Amino acid sequence: MKILLTLTALLLSTPAAFAQTGMPGAHFIENWDLDGNGAVTAAEIAEKRSDVFASFDADENASLSAAEYALFDEARANDQAQMGGGHGKGMQNLEAPMQRSFNDSDADGEVSASEWAAASPKMFAALDRNGDGSITTADFGAN
Repeated sequence: MKILLTLTALLLSTPAAFAQTGMPGAHFIENWDLDGNGAVTAAEIAEKRSDVFASFDADENASLSAAEYALFDEARANDQAQMGGGHGKGMQNLEAPMQRSFNDSDADGEVSASEWAAASPKMFAALDRNGDGSITTADFGAN
């Protein structure tokens, strides 16, 4: 339960400025833009994913078991439910990189820290819809 609360706090800790705009992708940018410049870089994706991984690796064995991943899925579902709908097409690209199947490259049912890290560049590429090398709210628009 502690893990679920920790991740929920990580995912939901959003500054009021973006939260009030209702812009597609604003929730993601607020949570993943670690330097607060309005754009998420590949390095920020890697760092934030590392933090998320550590939050759910309850036994600290550098692997997310099926049970740990189920808690991760539950926290994400809760976060999505609190956000509501209408977040733009780019949000569709965010769901796949969080799935176990995307991250479990050897399909053994567990996701190692190295598998998780290796998937970070693929996540970045999926979200950088306009290919400009950073993820902004423009990547989540209706295009």
